[in-house]
Amino acid sequence: MNKPRAIQPDDGRERLHKRIAASGLCSRRAAEELISGGRVTVNGQVVVEMGVKVGPNDKVAVDGTALRSAKLDYVVMNKPRGVVTTMRDPQGRPTVASLLPDLPATLKPVGRLDQDTEGLLVFTNDGELANRLIHPRYGVEKEYLASVKGVIDERALEQLRSGVFIEGRKTRPAQVSVRSRDESSNTSKLCIVLHEGRKRQIRLMCEMVGHPVRELRRVRFGPLSLRKMPVGACRRLGVQEVAELKRLVGLS
Repeated sequence: MNKPRAIQPDDGRERLHKRIAASGLCSRRAAEELISGGRVTVNGQVVVEMGVKVGPNDKVAVDGTALRSAKLDYVVMNKPRGVVTTMRDPQGRPTVASLLPDLPATLKPVGRLDQDTEGLLVFTNDGELANRLIHPRYGVEKEYLASVKGVIDERALEQLRSGVFIEGRKTRPAQVSVRSRDESSNTSKLCIVLHEGRKRQIRLMCEMVGHPVRELRRVRFGPLSLRKMPVGACRRLGVQEVAELKRLVGLS
């Protein structure tokens, strides 16, 4: 029986946690947890030390399954209302997976839009980029157009801008402007830019100031916008768009 090949010494090769993240399996931080948990092998040997480097011919496995080098892909979708942001739904509801193009890589959504919210949603198998895009530390801007009940006044607007308490924690300051106020329909239309992404955040914020959301659409995520994408459509991101996203969160 052949002995497992020794792990190559540190000679400028790629760090193990980076190799795992580059496969699209998870983020670098999650990869470090896999390593420290004894779930990663290199050439058949369990590796628990941080900082180990591997070459292109080293065989990396997680939980006994060989790591495959995945071609990184990036897609943006204009999610329709009524579709859930999950790849499978046990309740049989329509999912975003049914709208994605047929690609060789398995893409996952970057964050979520709730079932009743439509608009821009990013998908990728680039685990490290996805992790940074949704991490509060990087404060990536998300822009929404919201139709809310009632004719909103300056006091409520200032509350939204300065932050309100939802689920026991105050929201970060937000940019909020009024697109229109319509007394006949008792409706206001707002543009809201967030630097965080808590669950159902805009809906909860607007409820707290007495103006429940009637319709909600995300129109921008960082430098990405919907342009003239039809509802339900997808498109692959270009090289420049991916580079802009990476620069935004400190990835070269």
